[in-house]
Amino acid sequence: MGSTPTATAAPTTAELMEALAAVGAAYFQDFAGAAARHGLSSSQAKALGAVHEPVPMRALAGRLGCDASNVTGIVDRLETLGLAHREAAAGDRRVKIVVITEQGREILALIRAEMARTHQAFDAMTEEQRVALYSICHQVLPVLTGRPAA
Repeated sequence: MGSTPTATAAPTTAELMEALAAVGAAYFQDFAGAAARHGLSSSQAKALGAVHEPVPMRALAGRLGCDASNVTGIVDRLETLGLAHREAAAGDRRVKIVVITEQGREILALIRAEMARTHQAFDAMTEEQRVALYSICHQVLPVLTGRPAA
């Protein structure tokens, strides 16, 4: 990562991009390690997190940033493990909806609980820093995703 900005100089956009990328990569490594301890790839664990409510397969592909054909294999594995299942959509039986199971919720909670470095980093923050980071994330995320703020 580049140099750390001084207290009086605001970081450049490039410096912010580098910092965000480094944080994202470190978070992803922690997440992937925890997922692997439960026999899941990071894509499979990410899919579990993306189906906290029932989601059509095509929408899941969008959330995961991959082609719909790739989602089939991911969901096949989650079904084999009993972590999710597919249902036909009520309005159109051709549309398949992915639903997380209770076991899937439990595994996802374990993965998140086992992300030790992430917990260590966030636990070291003051309440004010946590509030500020949360606010900044919710300010930036809709612009990055092109989706309205929740």
